[in-house]
Amino acid sequence: MRMKDDHFKNGQLKPAYNWQFSTNNQFIVNYTVTQSTTDTVDLIAHLKEHKDLYGSYPETATADAEYGSEENYDYLESAEIEPFVKFNYFHKEQTKSFKEDISKKENLHYNKEKDCFYCPMGQVMAKVGEGIRESKTGYKQKVSNYQAQNCSRCPLLGSCHKSKGNRAIEVNHNLERHKQKARELLQSEQGIKHRGQRAADVEAVFGQIKQNKGFRRFMLRGHEKVEIETGLLAIAHNIAKISA
Repeated sequence: MRMKDDHFKNGQLKPAYNWQFSTNNQFIVNYTVTQSTTDTVDLIAHLKEHKDLYGSYPETATADAEYGSEENYDYLESAEIEPFVKFNYFHKEQTKSFKEDISKKENLHYNKEKDCFYCPMGQVMAKVGEGIRESKTGYKQKVSNYQAQNCSRCPLLGSCHKSKGNRAIEVNHNLERHKQKARELLQSEQGIKHRGQRAADVEAVFGQIKQNKGFRRFMLRGHEKVEIETGLLAIAHNIAKISA
């Protein structure tokens, strides 16, 4: 898999694996081993593994922004799992600079009944088309396009957008719906508790294994053997937690 850039800034393909751990009070309750370079595509398979092990899905899932994709949100919804899952810009959108930035489409008003947006000057941005995008996993995303009619003499031109023509935006309404739900959950009292617990729970497990126990390299080769080695490591970690 392609690794992060080293100090020479020349990311390389190296033999490596990507761990996914589910934890509860720092006990490892589920793990999967993949060779994907991003965590985003691993969540669904990880949740299916959980169901195979325990006969049901967890009631809630808490994860960081790398897992906040439309496909993952759709799956969590279909599995009736309450998603305390961040998305890109979750923290950034709460800053004053983001909220006051008129170039961000998140700050434009949307009229659901008329299916249109309004630019910072109040001009209607009508829907001009829609299309389908397909992710690397084959998941299809529906996107809608909106455009203003006349930006040429607008006093906000330059601050509002940098394009030469009229301002145009692309919106994925299903993803925005999921993000709003996640936003409400994450900002609730329960959500704040889950977010704090996640950092103290799963990150501590990785710290114990990699830093305190010094586990940095697998001794075995091949995906099947590496999964076995990971399982033994998880058992050893859990036994150490019980005896602590």
